[in-house]
Amino acid sequence: MPRTGYLGDLLSQLVERRFAPLRATSGKPIEDMCAELLAGEGEVSTMRLARDILAVYARMDIAGKRAFFTYLANEHDITPDAVAQAALNYGAARDAKHLRMLLRVAEPRRQEVLRRLNHAPGATVELVRMRRDLLTLLPEMPELPRVDLDFAHLFQSWFNRGFLVLHQVTWDSPARLLEKIIEYEAVHAIGNWEALRARVDPKDRRCFAFFHPAMPDEPLIFVEVALVKGVPGSVQQLLAHDRKPLDPAQADTATFYSISNCQSGLKGISFGNSLIKQVVALLQQDLPHLRQFVTLSPIPGLGAWLREQEHAGDEPAKALLAAPHPMTEPLKTSLRRLAARYLLEVKGKHDRPRDPVARFHLHNGALIHEIHAEADISGRGLAQSCGAMVNYLYDLDQVESQHESYATQGKIATTRHVRQLARAAQD
Repeated sequence: MPRTGYLGDLLSQLVERRFAPLRATSGKPIEDMCAELLAGEGEVSTMRLARDILAVYARMDIAGKRAFFTYLANEHDITPDAVAQAALNYGAARDAKHLRMLLRVAEPRRQEVLRRLNHAPGATVELVRMRRDLLTLLPEMPELPRVDLDFAHLFQSWFNRGFLVLHQVTWDSPARLLEKIIEYEAVHAIGNWEALRARVDPKDRRCFAFFHPAMPDEPLIFVEVALVKGVPGSVQQLLAHDRKPLDPAQADTATFYSISNCQSGLKGISFGNSLIKQVVALLQQDLPHLRQFVTLSPIPGLGAWLREQEHAGDEPAKALLAAPHPMTEPLKTSLRRLAARYLLEVKGKHDRPRDPVARFHLHNGALIHEIHAEADISGRGLAQSCGAMVNYLYDLDQVESQHESYATQGKIATTRHVRQLARAAQD
């Protein structure tokens, strides 16, 4: 965000106390600036104040940010007695006047602070970064989660699917965008420009990203797609440097092999479901001969679960964790069985699968299609899952019903073969 000259040096000193004044060099505390922001009515003055406050915040050290978020938490919270009285009044007279009052007092004033801060040019990306800072402070400051609720509430509206724009990322995309794809790739690291070109330039590769009009230079999430024949079982084969590109007319399967969220400040704001479904629809238009849409996904919690089983005396888990690579066929079978058991039977919160990637795809209405041993033999792949990966199948005729069954009953859609693998792990 560009700095404004008339503020000069924005901070002379930050005092690390919970309510220490956070002053710009003009001597005006940031609390007073926020009060002026809330009191102002003019569009120009609101924009100016919002810009100045964001500039002050951008110059703060961690102590200043702690103090600022504490100020938001305590000085712009709701007043419970006022909410209770407004609720009673609305209960007695259920009209628009009393509902308006209830809604006004039930909303923390910090939401309006954030709305008005968003008037400044480029403010949306600054507020996303502000929430990124906030999220790092939540474990140590128990008063701050209620501030995060307000950020999340507003971001759910501001980043509604209707505002997002889908673009294909190609080798001809601006260099600054390609650099961000390298930076934000979270599943299979992109080591250099040559590796990036291998993912976006060949005729059998695609990359799509969601953007927001207020953040046109910042991708929110992107997905990488490989057009292949058959269902793949090795990410190293998909990404091999010496592979021969496939004519898209020969492909029968679109494989989503990497999905990366780019903005940590938008944690909890879901884009992946919409992204996958819109990309599927786009690929169907361009390549109507494609028969199936699958992922080749990591199983990030499998390794930790296997170590738990090893500590509990489970011999198959112990053997897998000590196995050399390449594995023997019996060990590969054992890994696939234990991975199936983990995905289908090991639960976390709310009686849902413990594995976060499984929760994501199952909630989207996908089906657990197949499990592969030695599918990711990178150091990361071996550490997080002993090299196992899983295909989730997006059957467009079934995704809605499977999503409904999962969301309401926790039912996991899978193939008979994967269920047989899980049962065999119990023998």
